[in-house]
Amino acid sequence: MKEKILITPRSYGKGMPELFERLENAGYEVVRNTTGGILNKDQVKAMLADCAGVIIGVDPLDADVLTAAPKLRAVAKYGVGIDNIDMDYCKAHGIKVSCTVGANGEAVADYAMALMLAVARKVPEIDRKCRKLNWGKITTRDVCHATLGVFGLGAIGRNVAVRAQGFGMKVIAYDPYWPEAFAQEHNIERVDAETIFRTADFISLHLPLMPETEGFVGEKELAMMKSDAVLINTARGGLVNEKALLKALQEKQIYGAGLDAFAQEPPEDDAWFELDNVVLGSHCAASTTGATQNMGRMATENLLRDLA
Repeated sequence: MKEKILITPRSYGKGMPELFERLENAGYEVVRNTTGGILNKDQVKAMLADCAGVIIGVDPLDADVLTAAPKLRAVAKYGVGIDNIDMDYCKAHGIKVSCTVGANGEAVADYAMALMLAVARKVPEIDRKCRKLNWGKITTRDVCHATLGVFGLGAIGRNVAVRAQGFGMKVIAYDPYWPEAFAQEHNIERVDAETIFRTADFISLHLPLMPETEGFVGEKELAMMKSDAVLINTARGGLVNEKALLKALQEKQIYGAGLDAFAQEPPEDDAWFELDNVVLGSHCAASTTGATQNMGRMATENLLRDLA
């Protein structure tokens, strides 16, 4: 009997049937997520129960789910964020975990810049009014020559920093693992977190979600920010205290926000959908043809390697 592999990301293999063939030719039976959405815990439990491997997106893979999959030997993350995977459980039970480092760095950086521009120049609001034949002019804020504060100079944060400099932006950054050579080459100034919150015109989050970064941007940090500052989050929703941010946006405490990640997607509070100073994304920053192909290839190879 063939061992089974579960694939949960909806974009996996789009336009690349050879990825499925690669798994099947390696002797595995492929089980696919056909729900059209992110799986909940019960769905993952049921589908993963007798699988030897899984290519996982943002679906939950906590200890409760993993306990229900006694045959599981390898987990391949389709992306880089592993906060939905119980790493302690995997380590304790000899389950190998991999991720597709660098596969989507360019795509997510592009989207972070797109959000900066969309929020700063109020592109969605202007578009909506134009469709109603309202050709009135809306005054917006500049991006060029502004100061960008980047939290996290990994692959994505670095790409954002380089792109921002193409707009003539000054880049300041915080990362506990400072890449000195890269920073010097690209004239990125190293500062502490408080300096970014107090002085940056735009703030872009590229940190992993861990206990020490959960709620990284909260009421205190939002209060530090300039009244015309813009917050961008293409990383993880849990980095931001969403209640505090919602209140700050409602009260026009900051200029706006561009958010591609929420703690729960879509967000429960309908008040998000009534704001005109936020641009919402469906956790789609990495959803480009190139990035999905890169992630698909890397996740497939990682999983087959670890199962072997």
